[in-house]
Amino acid sequence: MISLSKKYLTSISDLTDKEILGLIEHAIESKKSSNELAPLTGKTLALMFEKPSTRTRLSFETAMFQLGGNTIYLNSNDLQLSRGESIEDTAKTISLYVDCLVARVYSHDTILQLAQNCKIPVINGLSDLYHPCQILADLMTIMEHKRKLEGLTLSWVGDGNNVCNDLFIGCAKMGVNIKAAIPTGYEPPKTILDLVTKEAKLKNSDFSIVREPIDAVKNADIVVTDTFVSIGKENEDEKRRSVFIPKYQVNGKLMSQAKDDAIFMHCLPAKRGQEVTSDVIDGKKSVVWNEAENRLHIQKSVLVGLLT
Repeated sequence: MISLSKKYLTSISDLTDKEILGLIEHAIESKKSSNELAPLTGKTLALMFEKPSTRTRLSFETAMFQLGGNTIYLNSNDLQLSRGESIEDTAKTISLYVDCLVARVYSHDTILQLAQNCKIPVINGLSDLYHPCQILADLMTIMEHKRKLEGLTLSWVGDGNNVCNDLFIGCAKMGVNIKAAIPTGYEPPKTILDLVTKEAKLKNSDFSIVREPIDAVKNADIVVTDTFVSIGKENEDEKRRSVFIPKYQVNGKLMSQAKDDAIFMHCLPAKRGQEVTSDVIDGKKSVVWNEAENRLHIQKSVLVGLLT
Protein backbone atom coordinates (compact mmCIF):
# COMPACT_ATOMS: atom_id res chain seq x y z
CA MET A 1 0.00 0.00 0.00
CA ILE A 2 1.37 3.41 -0.96
CA SER A 3 0.93 6.43 1.29
CA LEU A 4 1.69 9.97 0.14
CA SER A 5 3.36 12.56 2.36
CA LYS A 6 1.28 15.48 1.03
CA LYS A 7 -2.49 15.29 1.05
CA TYR A 8 -2.87 16.95 -2.32
CA LEU A 9 -1.56 16.53 -5.85
CA THR A 10 -1.35 19.84 -7.69
CA SER A 11 1.69 18.96 -9.80
CA ILE A 12 4.12 16.08 -10.20
CA SER A 13 6.53 18.27 -8.20
CA ASP A 14 4.45 17.49 -5.08
CA LEU A 15 5.77 13.91 -5.20
CA THR A 16 9.19 12.55 -4.35
CA ASP A 17 10.92 10.14 -6.73
CA LYS A 18 10.21 7.33 -4.28
CA GLU A 19 6.52 8.21 -4.17
CA ILE A 20 6.33 8.31 -7.98
CA LEU A 21 7.96 4.89 -8.20
CA GLY A 22 5.71 3.56 -5.44
CA LEU A 23 2.57 4.74 -7.24
CA ILE A 24 3.75 3.17 -10.49
CA GLU A 25 4.63 -0.16 -8.88
CA HIS A 26 1.30 -0.26 -7.03
CA ALA A 27 -0.58 0.54 -10.23
CA ILE A 28 1.23 -2.15 -12.23
CA GLU A 29 0.46 -4.73 -9.57
CA SER A 30 -3.19 -3.76 -9.21
CA LYS A 31 -3.55 -3.84 -12.99
CA LYS A 32 -2.61 -7.53 -12.90
CA SER A 33 -5.03 -8.37 -10.08
CA SER A 34 -8.59 -9.46 -10.86
CA ASN A 35 -9.55 -9.87 -7.19
CA GLU A 36 -8.81 -6.42 -5.87
CA LEU A 37 -10.06 -5.33 -2.46
CA ALA A 38 -12.31 -2.31 -2.08
CA PRO A 39 -10.30 -0.04 0.27
CA LEU A 40 -12.41 3.06 -0.42
CA THR A 41 -15.82 1.60 0.46
CA GLY A 42 -17.97 4.38 1.86
CA LYS A 43 -15.76 7.14 0.42
CA THR A 44 -17.05 9.76 -2.03
CA LEU A 45 -15.05 11.57 -4.69
CA ALA A 46 -16.25 14.88 -6.17
CA LEU A 47 -15.27 15.83 -9.72
CA MET A 48 -15.39 19.59 -10.29
CA PHE A 49 -14.85 20.26 -14.01
CA GLU A 50 -14.62 23.58 -15.86
CA LYS A 51 -13.21 21.91 -18.99
CA PRO A 52 -14.51 19.08 -21.19
CA SER A 53 -13.09 15.63 -20.50
CA THR A 54 -13.14 12.06 -21.75
CA ARG A 55 -10.27 10.13 -20.15
CA THR A 56 -9.99 12.08 -16.89
CA ARG A 57 -13.66 11.79 -16.01
CA LEU A 58 -14.12 8.19 -17.15
CA SER A 59 -10.95 6.95 -15.46
CA PHE A 60 -11.64 8.63 -12.12
CA GLU A 61 -15.29 7.53 -11.99
CA THR A 62 -14.37 3.95 -12.91
CA ALA A 63 -11.41 3.95 -10.50
CA MET A 64 -13.57 5.05 -7.59
CA PHE A 65 -16.27 2.48 -8.42
CA GLN A 66 -13.73 -0.35 -8.60
CA LEU A 67 -12.24 0.75 -5.27
CA GLY A 68 -15.69 0.56 -3.65
CA GLY A 69 -16.44 4.27 -3.49
CA ASN A 70 -18.82 6.72 -5.13
CA THR A 71 -18.44 9.82 -7.31
CA ILE A 72 -20.37 13.05 -7.74
CA TYR A 73 -19.85 15.04 -10.94
CA LEU A 74 -19.96 18.81 -10.49
CA ASN A 75 -20.11 20.89 -13.64
CA SER A 76 -18.86 24.33 -12.68
CA ASN A 77 -21.85 25.94 -14.39
CA ASP A 78 -24.16 24.08 -11.98
CA LEU A 79 -22.32 25.29 -8.88
CA GLN A 80 -22.83 28.56 -7.04
CA LEU A 81 -19.38 29.51 -8.36
CA SER A 82 -21.23 30.49 -11.54
CA ARG A 83 -23.23 33.00 -9.48
CA GLY A 84 -20.27 34.54 -7.70
CA GLU A 85 -19.58 32.34 -4.68
CA SER A 86 -15.88 32.42 -3.85
CA ILE A 87 -13.56 29.49 -4.42
CA GLU A 88 -12.72 29.58 -0.71
CA ASP A 89 -16.36 29.17 0.35
CA THR A 90 -16.95 26.53 -2.31
CA ALA A 91 -13.92 24.58 -1.09
CA LYS A 92 -15.06 24.69 2.52
CA THR A 93 -18.54 23.51 1.51
CA ILE A 94 -17.29 20.62 -0.64
CA SER A 95 -15.11 19.50 2.28
CA LEU A 96 -18.24 19.00 4.41
CA TYR A 97 -19.73 16.34 2.16
CA VAL A 98 -17.05 14.34 0.32
CA ASP A 99 -13.67 12.74 1.00
CA CYS A 100 -11.64 13.93 -1.99
CA LEU A 101 -11.89 16.45 -4.84
CA VAL A 102 -10.61 16.24 -8.41
CA ALA A 103 -10.66 19.63 -10.15
CA ARG A 104 -10.17 20.18 -13.89
CA VAL A 105 -9.82 23.93 -14.35
CA TYR A 106 -8.59 26.71 -16.58
CA SER A 107 -6.34 28.49 -14.09
CA HIS A 108 -3.81 26.74 -11.87
CA ASP A 109 -4.51 29.40 -9.23
CA THR A 110 -7.92 27.75 -8.79
CA ILE A 111 -6.23 24.44 -7.95
CA LEU A 112 -3.97 26.16 -5.41
CA GLN A 113 -6.90 27.96 -3.78
CA LEU A 114 -8.87 24.74 -3.56
CA ALA A 115 -5.90 22.90 -2.03
CA GLN A 116 -5.39 25.69 0.51
CA ASN A 117 -9.04 25.87 1.56
CA CYS A 118 -10.25 22.28 1.35
CA LYS A 119 -9.95 20.04 4.41
CA ILE A 120 -9.86 17.03 2.07
CA PRO A 121 -7.29 15.90 -0.52
CA VAL A 122 -7.35 17.85 -3.79
CA ILE A 123 -6.15 16.35 -7.07
CA ASN A 124 -5.34 18.40 -10.15
CA GLY A 125 -7.25 16.80 -13.02
CA LEU A 126 -5.67 19.35 -15.39
CA SER A 127 -4.93 23.05 -15.21
CA ASP A 128 -3.27 25.50 -17.58
CA LEU A 129 0.12 24.71 -16.00
CA TYR A 130 0.11 21.04 -14.97
CA HIS A 131 -1.41 17.61 -15.60
CA PRO A 132 0.12 15.30 -12.95
CA CYS A 133 -2.19 12.28 -13.31
CA GLN A 134 -1.45 12.12 -17.03
CA ILE A 135 2.30 12.17 -16.40
CA LEU A 136 2.07 9.42 -13.78
CA ALA A 137 0.26 7.29 -16.37
CA ASP A 138 2.93 8.17 -18.93
CA LEU A 139 5.76 7.13 -16.61
CA MET A 140 3.87 3.93 -15.78
CA THR A 141 3.53 3.17 -19.51
CA ILE A 142 7.24 3.74 -20.08
CA MET A 143 8.08 1.44 -17.16
CA GLU A 144 5.86 -1.29 -18.57
CA HIS A 145 7.46 -1.15 -22.01
CA LYS A 146 11.07 -0.33 -21.09
CA ARG A 147 11.31 -2.01 -17.65
CA LYS A 148 13.09 1.07 -16.30
CA LEU A 149 13.06 4.87 -16.30
CA GLU A 150 16.52 6.04 -15.31
CA GLY A 151 18.91 6.45 -18.22
CA LEU A 152 16.27 6.44 -20.96
CA THR A 153 16.00 9.36 -23.39
CA LEU A 154 12.62 11.01 -23.98
CA SER A 155 12.01 13.37 -26.87
CA TRP A 156 9.24 15.95 -26.68
CA VAL A 157 8.13 17.56 -29.95
CA GLY A 158 5.78 20.53 -29.88
CA ASP A 159 4.33 23.11 -27.50
CA GLY A 160 5.63 23.78 -24.00
CA ASN A 161 2.19 23.25 -22.51
CA ASN A 162 0.77 21.87 -19.25
CA VAL A 163 1.49 18.24 -20.19
CA CYS A 164 5.01 19.19 -21.22
CA ASN A 165 5.63 21.01 -17.93
CA ASP A 166 4.77 18.10 -15.67
CA LEU A 167 6.35 15.55 -18.03
CA PHE A 168 9.67 17.39 -17.85
CA ILE A 169 9.50 17.59 -14.05
CA GLY A 170 8.51 13.91 -13.69
CA CYS A 171 11.19 12.69 -16.09
CA ALA A 172 13.88 14.79 -14.42
CA LYS A 173 12.90 13.44 -10.99
CA MET A 174 13.18 9.87 -12.30
CA GLY A 175 16.51 10.29 -14.11
CA VAL A 176 15.12 10.27 -17.66
CA ASN A 177 17.14 12.31 -20.18
CA ILE A 178 15.02 14.93 -21.95
CA LYS A 179 15.54 16.31 -25.46
CA ALA A 180 12.79 18.73 -26.46
CA ALA A 181 12.08 20.40 -29.77
CA ILE A 182 10.04 23.54 -29.06
CA PRO A 183 9.80 26.65 -31.23
CA THR A 184 11.08 29.96 -29.85
CA GLY A 185 8.52 31.65 -27.65
CA TYR A 186 6.59 28.48 -26.82
CA GLU A 187 8.87 27.07 -24.10
CA PRO A 188 7.62 26.29 -20.56
CA PRO A 189 7.86 29.15 -18.04
CA LYS A 190 11.34 29.91 -16.70
CA THR A 191 10.41 28.79 -13.18
CA ILE A 192 9.56 25.33 -14.54
CA LEU A 193 12.70 25.17 -16.69
CA ASP A 194 14.80 26.09 -13.64
CA LEU A 195 13.13 23.36 -11.57
CA VAL A 196 13.66 20.76 -14.31
CA THR A 197 17.32 21.77 -14.65
CA LYS A 198 17.79 21.43 -10.89
CA GLU A 199 16.11 18.00 -10.73
CA ALA A 200 18.11 16.76 -13.75
CA LYS A 201 21.38 17.78 -12.12
CA LEU A 202 20.45 15.87 -8.97
CA LYS A 203 19.95 12.73 -11.09
CA ASN A 204 22.94 13.38 -13.39
CA SER A 205 20.61 13.31 -16.38
CA ASP A 206 20.51 15.57 -19.44
CA PHE A 207 17.96 18.23 -20.25
CA SER A 208 18.05 20.32 -23.41
CA ILE A 209 15.72 22.31 -25.66
CA VAL A 210 16.48 22.53 -29.36
CA ARG A 211 14.63 24.00 -32.35
CA GLU A 212 14.97 21.17 -34.86
CA PRO A 213 12.75 18.12 -34.20
CA ILE A 214 15.23 15.75 -35.84
CA ASP A 215 17.87 16.80 -33.28
CA ALA A 216 15.50 15.91 -30.43
CA VAL A 217 14.18 12.64 -31.84
CA LYS A 218 17.44 11.11 -33.06
CA ASN A 219 18.18 7.93 -31.02
CA ALA A 220 15.37 8.62 -28.55
CA ASP A 221 13.73 5.79 -26.59
CA ILE A 222 10.39 7.60 -26.29
CA VAL A 223 8.82 10.23 -28.55
CA VAL A 224 5.98 12.31 -27.13
CA THR A 225 3.79 15.06 -28.51
CA ASP A 226 0.49 16.77 -27.76
CA THR A 227 -1.93 19.13 -29.43
CA PHE A 228 -0.50 22.44 -30.59
CA VAL A 229 -3.71 24.22 -29.53
CA SER A 230 -4.59 23.42 -25.92
CA ILE A 231 -7.96 24.13 -24.31
CA GLY A 232 -8.17 27.86 -23.75
CA LYS A 233 -5.80 28.66 -26.66
CA GLU A 234 -8.39 28.34 -29.41
CA ASN A 235 -8.08 32.03 -30.29
CA GLU A 236 -4.45 31.33 -31.28
CA ASP A 237 -5.36 28.43 -33.56
CA GLU A 238 -4.32 29.97 -36.89
CA LYS A 239 -1.09 31.45 -35.55
CA ARG A 240 -0.08 28.22 -33.83
CA ARG A 241 -0.76 26.13 -36.93
CA SER A 242 1.57 28.36 -38.95
CA VAL A 243 4.32 27.98 -36.31
CA PHE A 244 4.05 24.23 -35.64
CA ILE A 245 2.84 22.67 -38.89
CA PRO A 246 4.47 20.93 -40.67
CA LYS A 247 7.86 21.35 -38.95
CA TYR A 248 6.88 19.95 -35.55
CA GLN A 249 4.57 17.21 -36.78
CA VAL A 250 5.49 13.68 -35.67
CA ASN A 251 5.24 11.66 -38.88
CA GLY A 252 6.80 8.44 -40.10
CA LYS A 253 9.91 10.19 -41.40
CA LEU A 254 10.60 11.90 -38.07
CA MET A 255 9.75 8.80 -36.03
CA SER A 256 12.28 6.79 -38.05
CA GLN A 257 15.06 8.88 -36.47
CA ALA A 258 14.31 7.41 -33.04
CA LYS A 259 15.64 4.03 -31.90
CA ASP A 260 14.23 0.96 -33.61
CA ASP A 261 12.46 -0.05 -30.39
CA ALA A 262 11.28 3.47 -29.56
CA ILE A 263 7.69 4.01 -28.44
CA PHE A 264 5.34 6.85 -29.38
CA MET A 265 3.10 8.49 -26.79
CA HIS A 266 0.31 11.09 -26.86
CA CYS A 267 -2.02 11.99 -23.97
CA LEU A 268 -5.03 12.32 -26.34
CA PRO A 269 -7.21 13.66 -27.78
CA ALA A 270 -5.06 13.78 -30.92
CA LYS A 271 -5.63 16.03 -33.89
CA ARG A 272 -4.58 13.64 -36.62
CA GLY A 273 -2.79 15.32 -39.48
CA GLN A 274 -1.63 18.16 -37.23
CA GLU A 275 0.74 17.20 -34.40
CA VAL A 276 0.82 13.54 -35.46
CA THR A 277 -0.04 11.50 -38.53
CA SER A 278 -2.31 8.46 -38.45
CA ASP A 279 0.45 6.09 -39.57
CA VAL A 280 2.36 6.96 -36.37
CA ILE A 281 -0.48 6.98 -33.85
CA ASP A 282 -1.85 3.72 -35.32
CA GLY A 283 1.59 2.24 -35.96
CA LYS A 284 3.52 -0.53 -34.22
CA LYS A 285 5.52 1.88 -32.08
CA SER A 286 2.44 3.62 -30.70
CA VAL A 287 1.43 2.84 -27.10
CA VAL A 288 -1.22 5.55 -26.80
CA TRP A 289 -4.06 3.18 -25.94
CA ASN A 290 -1.99 1.46 -23.25
CA GLU A 291 -1.17 4.96 -22.00
CA ALA A 292 -4.86 5.90 -21.92
CA GLU A 293 -5.80 2.70 -20.08
CA ASN A 294 -3.13 3.37 -17.48
CA ARG A 295 -4.91 6.55 -16.43
CA LEU A 296 -7.38 4.23 -14.64
CA HIS A 297 -4.75 2.20 -12.83
CA ILE A 298 -2.47 5.05 -11.74
CA GLN A 299 -5.43 7.09 -10.50
CA LYS A 300 -6.53 4.16 -8.37
CA SER A 301 -3.08 4.27 -6.79
CA VAL A 302 -3.28 8.04 -6.24
CA LEU A 303 -6.72 7.73 -4.62
CA VAL A 304 -5.56 4.92 -2.35
CA GLY A 305 -2.38 6.88 -1.50
CA LEU A 306 -4.38 9.95 -0.50
CA LEU A 307 -7.38 8.32 1.19
CA THR A 308 -5.93 5.41 3.20
